[in-house]
Amino acid sequence: MIVIDAASPMPPYEQLRAQLARQIQDRTLAVGTRLPTIRRLAADLGLAVNTVGRAYRELEEAGLIETHGRAGSFVSAAGEQSREQAHRAARDYAAVITSLGIHPTEAIQIVEAALGHAPTP
Repeated sequence: MIVIDAASPMPPYEQLRAQLARQIQDRTLAVGTRLPTIRRLAADLGLAVNTVGRAYRELEEAGLIETHGRAGSFVSAAGEQSREQAHRAARDYAAVITSLGIHPTEAIQIVEAALGHAPTP
């Protein structure tokens, strides 16, 4: 279920992109799942077509979905590759943090700040 918070400082396209990305990454949306058309989802959520289109484009650029013309947009198998790439990057980050002697709590705060979830320590 997608919920757009009109009072949120986060733009609607980003709210939509983040929620779909999370559903793909936690496998709520399985590989091969067909997403609603841009027009259908825009109507269902009360958003502009361009807003949903931007979210879909960014998901495509991230490799989480793929669009096959009129057949629609589908959760991409490349999303699994993205997850593996993220795990690899996390392992590399952990190795750097360890070599620098930074405490894991601070390392997590750094990542949260980089993701825009917390102020920079």
